[in-house]
Amino acid sequence: MSSETPIGTAATQAPGEAPSVPVRKHLLGLTWAHLLNDGAANYLPGVLPAVLIAVHQPVRMAGVLIAALTIGQALQPAIGWVADRVGGRWLVVTGLLLSSLGGALLGVTHSLGMLIVLLLMIGLGSALFHPQALAGVRSLLQGRRGLLTSVFLVGGELGRGIWPTAASLVAAHLGLEYLWIIAIPGLVTVGMLFRWAPNLPARPRTVGAIRWKEHRRPLALLLSYRGTRALTTFGLVTFLPILWHVRGASLVTGASLITTVIVVGVIGNLAGGHLADRFGRRPVLVISALATALLILPVAYLQGPAVWFAAALLGPAMFLTASPTVLIGQDIFPENRSMGSGIALGLANGIGALLVLALGLLISEGTVIHVFWVLSACSAASVLAALAFPRSLMR
Repeated sequence: MSSETPIGTAATQAPGEAPSVPVRKHLLGLTWAHLLNDGAANYLPGVLPAVLIAVHQPVRMAGVLIAALTIGQALQPAIGWVADRVGGRWLVVTGLLLSSLGGALLGVTHSLGMLIVLLLMIGLGSALFHPQALAGVRSLLQGRRGLLTSVFLVGGELGRGIWPTAASLVAAHLGLEYLWIIAIPGLVTVGMLFRWAPNLPARPRTVGAIRWKEHRRPLALLLSYRGTRALTTFGLVTFLPILWHVRGASLVTGASLITTVIVVGVIGNLAGGHLADRFGRRPVLVISALATALLILPVAYLQGPAVWFAAALLGPAMFLTASPTVLIGQDIFPENRSMGSGIALGLANGIGALLVLALGLLISEGTVIHVFWVLSACSAASVLAALAFPRSLMR
């Protein structure tokens, strides 16, 4: 099958059937691109203590840098609207290019201003990539969408998990200026997306306008739940390496804890999609929030082998909701699914980024540990939003 006709492939896939070979090729290609995009866009926490030293900034600036990196994701709903209007695949291609270029240049600047510009560039690239990529994945699939969407999302989680440790190893052994090495796969893959990414049709202008008034309540609940969970995730990956740096551990140790949480979290990502397909979304949302709240503090306080065990338990708990919340966003906005996924991922992540920024400005090296109590409480509080979702979105 030509790479121009992947959408037609989806129509031949009966619900519950395994994807056909052409569909698998496109799905795996997009999953690989997702790994590289999210790797380039999320390796900063693994080298954050060294970056702060390089630009001569205190610990409280950690939240500012992470916010600069992630705030661009708040543009995803608007980009999703554009993606549905124009169709094609150019936003996916451009997004991976910007994320990879920004990631390649991050280690060569010693100016705070230029560093923030590069972080904003990476965030914009990630925002361009996700809505159209998620809409493309959905166009390939019928039946078992929760599980198969999880396959795509796992690519991103692996990138977010592996790249911080890879970056820390490069920085520890070669120096920050050699971080361009880990951007090479992304730059090479950009051209392959013209074959792997579905060439989506433009949304017809005859389609009705977005019914904002009808969507207002479920949208507020989604942003409350996902924004709080984004705070929990960003807060953990930002301040855990700093906590271990303050304790005198190596750069690689803190980064490796992030890798453990996120890579083992792939189990939760896949399980969350499967469990939501089988039992509904609400139990998955509630269990994830409560388990995360319980496990964050052990990861902050334990040391030795016990902390690695706690991190391995925390990862699946945190990422159980990755697939269900994306699908909720798309179901809230059936008239514009790219925008729906952009809200579920991007706007909610932007809210989480601003909260991390505010939290970071309140801490010092001596009070980093207090952050984890806040993150635990916020995760527990997100259960209220999960319980309030309308039943129609919890199927």
